[in-house]
Amino acid sequence: MGKPDVVRIVGAERPDGLALRTAGLVEHGLPELSADGLPPYLGQGWARVLGEAARVFAASRDQPMELTLPPGVPVRLRPDRNGGIMLLPPEGHEGGLDEWRRDVVLRMFPEARV
Repeated sequence: MGKPDVVRIVGAERPDGLALRTAGLVEHGLPELSADGLPPYLGQGWARVLGEAARVFAASRDQPMELTLPPGVPVRLRPDRNGGIMLLPPEGHEGGLDEWRRDVVLRMFPEARV
């Protein structure tokens, strides 16, 4: 199984927030990654998070249940109802989902603080 050359991030606005997912992993035998219910202000940042997660996920030799994204940001992977995998907070995380998602963007892309 080769690593994907191109993975797109596609999205849709829904009543409960933005739904983002990768497109291109399935052609290489991997499930697509997703994040649903995102606040609109996190859309661009989470598109970048999903792109980095896709790179790390595709480079793994198996399908792990947790990834560590640079610079040391852990995310838990959980199968979704569409055959893909959702990115969620790691086990033991305390606090809300939106707070965690904002923290992930700021840790991975500190320039987002500006």
